[in-house]
Amino acid sequence: MSSSCDVLVIGAGVVGCSVAFHLARLGAGRITVLERRQVGAGTTAQSSGILRTHYSVPENVELARRSWRVFEDFARCVDDEEASAGLVRCGYLIVAPEGPRLEALRASLAQQAAMGIPVEQLTPLQAADRLPIARFDDAALIGWEPEAGFADAYLVATGFARAARRLGVKFHEGVDVTGLCLEGGRVTGVQTAEGRIDAGVVVSTQNIWARDIERWTGVASPVSAERHQVLALQGPQAYTPAMPVFKDLASPGMLYARSYGGAQMLVSEGLPGQTLTEPDDRQGDVSMDTVAEIGAQVAERFPSFAEAGLASSWTGVYDVTPDWNPVLGPLPEMPGLVVGYGFSGHGFKLSPAVGRVLAQAALGQPTDVSLAPYALERFREGRLLVGRYGRGAVS
Repeated sequence: MSSSCDVLVIGAGVVGCSVAFHLARLGAGRITVLERRQVGAGTTAQSSGILRTHYSVPENVELARRSWRVFEDFARCVDDEEASAGLVRCGYLIVAPEGPRLEALRASLAQQAAMGIPVEQLTPLQAADRLPIARFDDAALIGWEPEAGFADAYLVATGFARAARRLGVKFHEGVDVTGLCLEGGRVTGVQTAEGRIDAGVVVSTQNIWARDIERWTGVASPVSAERHQVLALQGPQAYTPAMPVFKDLASPGMLYARSYGGAQMLVSEGLPGQTLTEPDDRQGDVSMDTVAEIGAQVAERFPSFAEAGLASSWTGVYDVTPDWNPVLGPLPEMPGLVVGYGFSGHGFKLSPAVGRVLAQAALGQPTDVSLAPYALERFREGRLLVGRYGRGAVS
């Protein structure tokens, strides 16, 4: 392992791999990536993989739009004809009832349309044509985003990593970063169990371990690890890959669902999860009470799923900030350090574009999308980046 490089990336999840690839594309020089486990093996492997541009924060919309362009043409974007994002283009349906979420949905759809994103408002009959296993009689507004779907986060992470390696990036797995090296108030490298590595710039994409930044630098890093529970349900009617991803703003848990395994339903709640005292991406328990609670909500929207069985369940962990939006860009207090953390469930959706803007920031270049709204200072200055839906995974 080299003792010096031009840019060092901490973390080889999907965001870190995207950063490494884009750094190489931008001519960053010698690039090293350090990963405590294996490429894509952490929270990336737990992603539900849903892709959409539906956000109420306009910068998120733009990052998602730029990312979609990569997902839909992944092999060409990484110059590897064998690469695949595992993309399933099935569209995205989002439903709101009468009440406080109705105007938030209406405004978000209008914003998407104003930004040039194809969106439509559907009638209940039109929605039922696309998702015939669901009922829509309570829907006051139904949004339809045809350029959406789901993909495989692990495939994308390893695809970026393979492309980055071909461009000369060095990946080192099983290496734990234990600290940052500081000289004259500037970050000049990292310390590992195997020794020091000097770097012109360090990019941290540490996900739920981003609190290490606070421990290493003393700069407050408001991020916590939250465990979320996901179910795969086998109903008497198949949830096929041709059926759209679905978001239910009418349900108490603001459920999201998509096809899984060709016939099952992957479903989870879009609410805050279980806050962990320490970062831990190991599998947690999914109680039968949780299965019953989510199952009852599913049956309200998908009547035949009142007879569904539990095929499997698992947990995933989000790196959550107080406003459920990420911290992106350089830290003014720590020259030489660029961070990307706190994606709060959005990381995979935004990873191609976020990787590029963090690479641009690390090289001192103008970024494709302004990083000012994502600055860490917003928490100190009381200008939280809270979308129309409030704090939560819709943003």
